[in-house]
Amino acid sequence: MKRTFLLFLVLLTTMGVTAQTSGREFDIVFHEAILQRLKQHHTAAFDLLNRCLEIDSTAAEAYYFRGQYFAEMRQMDKALADYRKAAALCPDNTTILSELGHYCIVNRQYGEAISVVEHLYDIDKSRQDLLQTLYRLYVEEENYDKAISVLDRIEVIDGKSEATSLAKSGLYVQMGENEKALQEVKALSDAHPNDMNYKALYANTLLVNGREEEAFLLLDSVLQEEPDNVKAQMSLRNYYVSQEDTVSADSIVRSLLLNAKTSQEYKINQLRQMIGESESSGGDSTRILQLLDEMIAVADVDPDIVEFRAAYMELKKMPRDTVVRAYEKVLDFAPDRASSRLRLVQYAWEDSDVQRIIDLCGAARQYNPDEMAFYYYQGIAYYQQQDIDHALEAFKNGISVINENSPTEIVSDFYSVMGDLLFQKHQEKEAFAAYDSCLQWKADNIGCLNNYAYYLSLKGERLKEAEEMSYKTVKAEPENSTYLDTYAWILFVEGRYAEAKVYIEQALQCDPEASGVIKEHAGDILAMNGETDRALELWNEALKEEPEKKLLQKKIKKKKYIKEK
Repeated sequence: MKRTFLLFLVLLTTMGVTAQTSGREFDIVFHEAILQRLKQHHTAAFDLLNRCLEIDSTAAEAYYFRGQYFAEMRQMDKALADYRKAAALCPDNTTILSELGHYCIVNRQYGEAISVVEHLYDIDKSRQDLLQTLYRLYVEEENYDKAISVLDRIEVIDGKSEATSLAKSGLYVQMGENEKALQEVKALSDAHPNDMNYKALYANTLLVNGREEEAFLLLDSVLQEEPDNVKAQMSLRNYYVSQEDTVSADSIVRSLLLNAKTSQEYKINQLRQMIGESESSGGDSTRILQLLDEMIAVADVDPDIVEFRAAYMELKKMPRDTVVRAYEKVLDFAPDRASSRLRLVQYAWEDSDVQRIIDLCGAARQYNPDEMAFYYYQGIAYYQQQDIDHALEAFKNGISVINENSPTEIVSDFYSVMGDLLFQKHQEKEAFAAYDSCLQWKADNIGCLNNYAYYLSLKGERLKEAEEMSYKTVKAEPENSTYLDTYAWILFVEGRYAEAKVYIEQALQCDPEASGVIKEHAGDILAMNGETDRALELWNEALKEEPEKKLLQKKIKKKKYIKEK
């Protein structure tokens, strides 16, 4: 206990909050309050802090810690009142002032927050973060003169920068002082005479302020110096738009899109804008595709552009093989591009090209080992090839990359299919564990509930639980013959033959082309209900699908239900 208290005293000292009173009774109660707080006995700690303030109403530390409790209880008025009292008692305590400032901002008490933050900065001039906070607060209060004065203080420390100059220029515009706004950016440009980006920035500011010809001449001089200057090209495009010269504006856009220095974000946004304009005017894709092809031909093209081209072809519903080749081209540039590979997998899935799915997913597992979808599709593809071992290997490896952010539906299906595979491998215990995991992720996975219930009935285990699971599937899909058959079969195994007959009849009614398994089950159930002739009819129909099934042959020969051993 003593050591815990000493540790907390160190914490108090570090925070700058130390006891301001020395009364023995207060000390005992306050120390106990802190100990209770450390033990996370918060109700007791809160009550003891109240007692502290009854003993000494000038105890800043008690107001401070009680204020924290009020804040946690979302009683912000009371929290602020306590922090204000603590700050009044310890006006230079930075910990208390910081807390008061924070909650003033949270509660939109910006005027008071400004006073607090200004005082904090007076105490500690090294904290430039406080200047940034002051700037935002003055802007919020629309006190632009003060906001500019804060930016001036920042410039004294850091020198002129693009960020502060643009901020000041924007504030001057808000104040209607356009000339000052221009002069601010011009001063930045003059301070960096060899940096064409600042000249382009000043030109754009001239343009925004309606001084188009000056802006054009300045931009022309920049581009003569640096023909690929992106900022100048962007501003020149704005100039042509203001002059309604769409041909020149489009030419500049093309130059920007082919310029390796142009940001990828700008290129994508510009392409989207062009596509939107194209679709509005008829949707002719020729010009867009030609431009995309030119962009791809540029050295060191970003794979985003190559993928954008493929997605655009897909949007325009171009021939399937053309779209597929476009996505394959993405992988030529970026083999680890999971999104494009996944689109190719989906196309192969639609084509039922199982081997291609396996190959695509196999490569993906090398480049994107944490992408769960590829394990899933590869496992399903192997399953369709009846390659149980490889399917199981894919699913087991896929499970290793599952995390709390994994898609619930896919993870649930992962475990469900894995359960089916394990049961086929006669690993019943592992299969049932996989089904349990599936239902933990998605309790209403109907396919899993059906298979789990059916396999439990085949083993004769946990029949009541199996019945409950199966009944959920029937409620969810009352006309699904497979689910009706499972439920009927579980009732049959439980010896509830009359009830089983009701549901198996529904299964046959819902699916006149029912499988041999359902027909055999129907025969078994009807036989136990005394309807031997109809049972024989159904068994014979089932035998046509499985002519080598010995047990079925015995049932027909002996004209009675025989339980499988």
